Amino acid sequence: MNIWIILIGVMVASYLIQAVLNSKFDKYSKVPSRGGLTGAQVAQKMLSDHGIDNVKVTCIKGRLTDHFNPVNMTVNLSEGVYHSDSIAAAAIAAHECGHAVQHAEGYAPLKMRSALVPVVSFANNVVSWVLLIGVILVERFPSILWAGIALFAMTTLFSFITLPVEVNASSRAVQWLDESRIADGETRGMAKDALHWAAYTYVIAALGSLATLLYYISIANSSRR
Repeated sequence: MNIWIILIGVMVASYLIQAVLNSKFDKYSKVPSRGGLTGAQVAQKMLSDHGIDNVKVTCIKGRLTDHFNPVNMTVNLSEGVYHSDSIAAAAIAAHECGHAVQHAEGYAPLKMRSALVPVVSFANNVVSWVLLIGVILVERFPSILWAGIALFAMTTLFSFITLPVEVNASSRAVQWLDESRIADGETRGMAKDALHWAAYTYVIAALGSLATLLYYISIANSSRR
Protein backbone atom coordinates (compact mmCIF):
# COMPACT_ATOMS: atom_id res chain seq x y z
CA MET A 1 0.00 0.00 0.00
CA ASN A 2 2.82 2.42 0.91
CA ILE A 3 4.52 1.75 -2.42
CA TRP A 4 1.30 2.58 -4.26
CA ILE A 5 0.99 5.86 -2.37
CA ILE A 6 4.57 6.74 -3.36
CA LEU A 7 3.97 5.81 -7.00
CA ILE A 8 0.81 7.90 -7.18
CA GLY A 9 2.57 10.80 -5.46
CA VAL A 10 5.42 10.62 -7.96
CA MET A 11 2.99 10.59 -10.88
CA VAL A 12 1.17 13.66 -9.56
CA ALA A 13 4.44 15.46 -8.83
CA SER A 14 5.72 14.63 -12.31
CA TYR A 15 2.60 16.07 -13.92
CA LEU A 16 2.78 19.26 -11.85
CA ILE A 17 6.50 19.78 -12.46
CA GLN A 18 6.09 19.27 -16.20
CA ALA A 19 3.22 21.75 -16.24
CA VAL A 20 5.29 24.35 -14.39
CA LEU A 21 8.30 23.69 -16.63
CA ASN A 22 6.23 24.23 -19.77
CA SER A 23 4.80 27.41 -18.27
CA LYS A 24 8.28 28.72 -17.40
CA PHE A 25 9.68 28.09 -20.86
CA ASP A 26 6.61 29.59 -22.51
CA LYS A 27 7.06 32.70 -20.36
CA TYR A 28 10.81 33.04 -20.85
CA SER A 29 10.57 32.30 -24.57
CA LYS A 30 9.06 35.79 -24.88
CA VAL A 31 12.02 37.49 -23.17
CA PRO A 32 14.87 38.38 -25.57
CA SER A 33 18.46 37.63 -24.62
CA ARG A 34 21.02 40.41 -24.56
CA GLY A 35 22.38 41.11 -28.05
CA GLY A 36 19.58 39.20 -29.75
CA LEU A 37 21.62 36.03 -30.24
CA THR A 38 19.69 32.96 -31.40
CA GLY A 39 20.02 29.63 -29.65
CA ALA A 40 22.30 28.43 -32.43
CA GLN A 41 24.55 31.48 -32.05
CA VAL A 42 24.63 31.08 -28.28
CA ALA A 43 25.67 27.45 -28.66
CA GLN A 44 28.38 28.28 -31.18
CA LYS A 45 29.74 31.05 -28.96
CA MET A 46 29.81 28.89 -25.83
CA LEU A 47 31.61 26.10 -27.66
CA SER A 48 34.10 28.60 -29.09
CA ASP A 49 34.68 30.22 -25.69
CA HIS A 50 35.60 26.80 -24.29
CA GLY A 51 37.94 26.02 -27.19
CA ILE A 52 35.70 23.27 -28.57
CA ASP A 53 35.90 23.15 -32.37
CA ASN A 54 34.90 19.52 -33.05
CA VAL A 55 31.22 19.82 -32.11
CA LYS A 56 28.61 20.82 -34.69
CA VAL A 57 25.40 22.68 -33.81
CA THR A 58 22.40 21.28 -35.69
CA CYS A 59 18.66 21.94 -35.88
CA ILE A 60 16.20 19.10 -35.21
CA LYS A 61 12.42 18.79 -35.14
CA GLY A 62 10.29 18.65 -32.01
CA ARG A 63 9.76 20.68 -28.84
CA LEU A 64 12.33 20.45 -26.04
CA THR A 65 14.05 17.63 -27.93
CA ASP A 66 17.42 19.35 -27.48
CA HIS A 67 20.37 17.13 -26.61
CA PHE A 68 24.12 16.64 -26.96
CA ASN A 69 25.20 13.52 -28.86
CA PRO A 70 28.76 12.45 -27.98
CA VAL A 71 28.70 9.74 -30.66
CA ASN A 72 28.64 12.12 -33.63
CA MET A 73 29.73 15.17 -31.57
CA THR A 74 26.69 17.35 -32.19
CA VAL A 75 24.63 19.75 -30.12
CA ASN A 76 21.13 19.22 -31.44
CA LEU A 77 18.72 22.10 -30.87
CA SER A 78 14.98 21.98 -31.54
CA GLU A 79 13.64 24.42 -34.11
CA GLY A 80 12.11 26.64 -31.43
CA VAL A 81 15.49 26.96 -29.72
CA TYR A 82 17.78 27.03 -32.75
CA HIS A 83 16.09 30.05 -34.36
CA SER A 84 14.86 31.89 -31.25
CA ASP A 85 16.65 34.81 -29.58
CA SER A 86 14.84 34.34 -26.25
CA ILE A 87 16.43 33.80 -22.85
CA ALA A 88 14.75 30.36 -22.74
CA ALA A 89 16.48 29.40 -25.99
CA ALA A 90 19.80 30.73 -24.68
CA ALA A 91 19.42 28.72 -21.47
CA ILE A 92 18.63 25.48 -23.30
CA ALA A 93 21.42 25.96 -25.83
CA ALA A 94 23.94 26.74 -23.10
CA HIS A 95 22.79 23.74 -21.07
CA GLU A 96 23.33 21.35 -23.99
CA CYS A 97 26.73 22.90 -24.63
CA GLY A 98 27.43 22.30 -20.94
CA HIS A 99 27.31 18.60 -21.79
CA ALA A 100 29.79 19.17 -24.64
CA VAL A 101 32.11 20.90 -22.17
CA GLN A 102 31.70 17.99 -19.75
CA HIS A 103 32.66 15.61 -22.54
CA ALA A 104 35.69 17.67 -23.48
CA GLU A 105 36.85 17.80 -19.86
CA GLY A 106 36.19 14.11 -19.17
CA TYR A 107 33.56 14.78 -16.52
CA ALA A 108 33.35 11.49 -14.57
CA PRO A 109 29.55 11.17 -14.13
CA LEU A 110 29.06 11.80 -17.87
CA LYS A 111 31.60 9.10 -18.69
CA MET A 112 29.77 6.71 -16.36
CA ARG A 113 26.42 7.53 -17.97
CA SER A 114 27.84 7.09 -21.48
CA ALA A 115 29.31 3.72 -20.51
CA LEU A 116 25.88 2.57 -19.31
CA VAL A 117 24.02 3.61 -22.48
CA PRO A 118 24.40 0.27 -24.37
CA VAL A 119 23.31 -1.73 -21.31
CA VAL A 120 20.38 0.56 -20.53
CA SER A 121 19.32 0.60 -24.17
CA PHE A 122 19.14 -3.20 -24.14
CA ALA A 123 17.35 -3.20 -20.78
CA ASN A 124 14.74 -0.72 -21.99
CA ASN A 125 13.96 -2.92 -24.99
CA VAL A 126 13.21 -6.06 -22.99
CA VAL A 127 12.53 -5.11 -19.37
CA SER A 128 8.78 -4.54 -19.75
CA TRP A 129 8.25 -8.00 -21.22
CA VAL A 130 10.52 -9.72 -18.69
CA LEU A 131 8.75 -8.01 -15.78
CA LEU A 132 5.32 -8.83 -17.18
CA ILE A 133 6.17 -12.50 -17.67
CA GLY A 134 7.91 -12.53 -14.30
CA VAL A 135 4.84 -11.18 -12.48
CA ILE A 136 2.53 -13.67 -14.21
CA LEU A 137 4.81 -16.63 -13.45
CA VAL A 138 6.18 -15.38 -10.14
CA GLU A 139 4.90 -18.39 -8.16
CA ARG A 140 6.43 -20.99 -10.48
CA PHE A 141 9.49 -19.18 -11.89
CA PRO A 142 10.47 -16.35 -9.51
CA SER A 143 13.89 -16.12 -11.17
CA ILE A 144 12.30 -14.50 -14.24
CA LEU A 145 10.96 -11.62 -12.14
CA TRP A 146 14.32 -11.21 -10.42
CA ALA A 147 15.98 -11.04 -13.84
CA GLY A 148 13.54 -8.28 -14.78
CA ILE A 149 14.30 -6.50 -11.51
CA ALA A 150 18.02 -6.65 -12.28
CA LEU A 151 17.40 -5.10 -15.70
CA PHE A 152 15.15 -2.42 -14.24
CA ALA A 153 17.77 -1.68 -11.57
CA MET A 154 20.17 -0.72 -14.37
CA THR A 155 17.69 1.87 -15.68
CA THR A 156 17.21 3.18 -12.13
CA LEU A 157 20.96 3.50 -11.67
CA PHE A 158 21.12 5.34 -14.99
CA SER A 159 18.46 7.79 -13.78
CA PHE A 160 20.42 8.62 -10.63
CA ILE A 161 23.73 9.00 -12.47
CA THR A 162 21.95 11.39 -14.84
CA LEU A 163 21.11 13.78 -11.97
CA PRO A 164 24.62 15.20 -11.33
CA VAL A 165 25.25 15.31 -15.09
CA GLU A 166 22.20 17.50 -15.71
CA VAL A 167 22.67 19.72 -12.64
CA ASN A 168 26.31 20.32 -13.50
CA ALA A 169 25.46 21.17 -17.13
CA SER A 170 22.92 23.73 -15.92
CA SER A 171 25.44 25.26 -13.50
CA ARG A 172 27.97 25.59 -16.31
CA ALA A 173 25.29 27.18 -18.51
CA VAL A 174 24.24 29.79 -15.95
CA GLN A 175 27.85 30.68 -15.12
CA TRP A 176 28.77 31.08 -18.78
CA LEU A 177 25.64 33.15 -19.58
CA ASP A 178 26.70 35.52 -16.81
CA GLU A 179 30.37 35.70 -17.78
CA SER A 180 29.61 36.15 -21.47
CA ARG A 181 27.07 38.90 -20.68
CA ILE A 182 24.43 37.22 -22.79
CA ALA A 183 22.18 37.47 -19.74
CA ASP A 184 22.10 40.31 -17.22
CA GLY A 185 21.11 39.85 -13.58
CA GLU A 186 17.38 39.63 -14.23
CA THR A 187 17.47 37.41 -17.29
CA ARG A 188 20.18 35.23 -15.72
CA GLY A 189 17.74 34.61 -12.90
CA MET A 190 15.12 33.57 -15.46
CA ALA A 191 17.54 31.18 -17.13
CA LYS A 192 18.51 29.71 -13.77
CA ASP A 193 14.86 29.33 -12.80
CA ALA A 194 13.97 27.53 -16.03
CA LEU A 195 16.95 25.19 -15.80
CA HIS A 196 16.19 24.39 -12.17
CA TRP A 197 12.68 23.30 -13.07
CA ALA A 198 14.10 21.22 -15.90
CA ALA A 199 16.38 19.52 -13.36
CA TYR A 200 13.38 18.69 -11.17
CA THR A 201 12.02 16.50 -13.97
CA TYR A 202 15.14 14.34 -13.70
CA VAL A 203 14.81 14.18 -9.92
CA ILE A 204 11.20 13.03 -10.09
CA ALA A 205 12.04 10.55 -12.85
CA ALA A 206 14.76 9.01 -10.68
CA LEU A 207 12.47 8.80 -7.66
CA GLY A 208 9.72 7.29 -9.79
CA SER A 209 12.12 4.69 -11.13
CA LEU A 210 13.27 3.83 -7.60
CA ALA A 211 9.68 3.52 -6.34
CA THR A 212 8.81 1.24 -9.25
CA LEU A 213 11.89 -0.88 -8.57
CA LEU A 214 10.87 -1.27 -4.92
CA TYR A 215 7.36 -2.22 -6.04
CA TYR A 216 8.63 -5.12 -8.14
CA ILE A 217 10.99 -6.20 -5.37
CA SER A 218 8.03 -6.32 -2.96
CA ILE A 219 6.16 -8.59 -5.41
CA ALA A 220 9.16 -10.89 -5.70
CA ASN A 221 9.61 -11.05 -1.92
CA SER A 222 5.94 -11.72 -1.32
CA SER A 223 6.13 -14.81 -3.55
CA ARG A 224 8.60 -16.37 -1.10
CA ARG A 225 6.11 -16.38 1.75
